[in-house]
Amino acid sequence: MDINLLVKITSRAWSLSILALLHDGVPGRQAPLLTQTGAGRTAFAQSLAHLKALGLLERNPGHGHPLRPEFRLTQEGIAIAETASRIRAMVPGQEERALLRRAWSVPILAVGHRPRYFSEMKGALMPITDRALAQSLQHLRSHQWMDREIDISRHPPRPLYQTVNAGAAISQIIGLTLAAP
Repeated sequence: MDINLLVKITSRAWSLSILALLHDGVPGRQAPLLTQTGAGRTAFAQSLAHLKALGLLERNPGHGHPLRPEFRLTQEGIAIAETASRIRAMVPGQEERALLRRAWSVPILAVGHRPRYFSEMKGALMPITDRALAQSLQHLRSHQWMDREIDISRHPPRPLYQTVNAGAAISQIIGLTLAAP
């Protein structure tokens, strides 16, 4: 998985949760997945369709009703679902899981494994806007998943960002996946 795929996956709030639950053995029908995620029907359906469009989910042939299909992970989806499950296991609280559902949180954690300047992070996450990056960094810092230090060796001084605590653990999980061929 590359960073662009990670950005695409996390662009829908419930995508990581759906992948993690399927990996953990929750049946691939809408009702059990909807119950386990706690998502609203519309957002859930959009996330499910998004994962199918990305080629991470497919309809399970011969199972389910035409109006209530059953889904299963594709080969590519299995590897990504394993990572999603490990990320979900790192964050047991509802408030922290809500932070993971924010569009840019997981990609920022992925690139924040080493100290980076704001502009370096923006360059690594090319479609992100300054405002979205700043707000996401602020949310991650408020949960102590990201640290901000001022580099006074530069003129003018510039802030450096790096993952810490649960953010560092999540970054490491993602980093292992990002480094894979």
